[in-house]
Amino acid sequence: MKNALAAAFVLGFFQSVNAQTTCLPCDQLGMTINVGSDTTALSIYHSGQYLTHPQENNMFAWHITDSQGNTVFQDTIVDDAFCNFSHNVAITDSMTVSVYLKNDSAVLPNGNPINCLFEDQVYWKTGFYASGSPWGKWEFRNDWKPGLDINDVLGIENLSPKQKELIKVVDLFGRETTPKSNTLLVYIYSDGTIEKKVIVE
Repeated sequence: MKNALAAAFVLGFFQSVNAQTTCLPCDQLGMTINVGSDTTALSIYHSGQYLTHPQENNMFAWHITDSQGNTVFQDTIVDDAFCNFSHNVAITDSMTVSVYLKNDSAVLPNGNPINCLFEDQVYWKTGFYASGSPWGKWEFRNDWKPGLDINDVLGIENLSPKQKELIKVVDLFGRETTPKSNTLLVYIYSDGTIEKKVIVE
């Protein structure tokens, strides 16, 4: 009897935890340039990490290019609000920032999982302090550009398995790696799906 009550309590606890999974819609999330950025370094904060739960399942696929389309930075970051990198883009140039946020454990009010795409441009903004001294900083071109819910844009049901190709494999820290046996890794596919796998040998 005690075991049955304990099992019922544990099952009820996990169900209530799952029922409390929360997130905001894509159009209420966004990016900002973090303090500490300078001419050759950028730190971007994404509010999706703070506002989407469970946070440990948040995967951010970052891709930053210069105005000619050359990749400046690319990484998949798990469970972290910040994207930090150094670069050699001139302050007379601009960068396009794209980030894809996915969390299959966070369910939107419409029943879809978090599947958001954010894009904006970063440029070097200048001005003068009241004293007359000049200042400059990297800034997003749009003051607030909301994310797009890919579920709505593409329609989840339209994602065909035939289009699914493996883009990359990352470890639990978001570092790109090659498939390894007896190790939990995350497989990221072109259709937006993410699988956690352990190949046992």
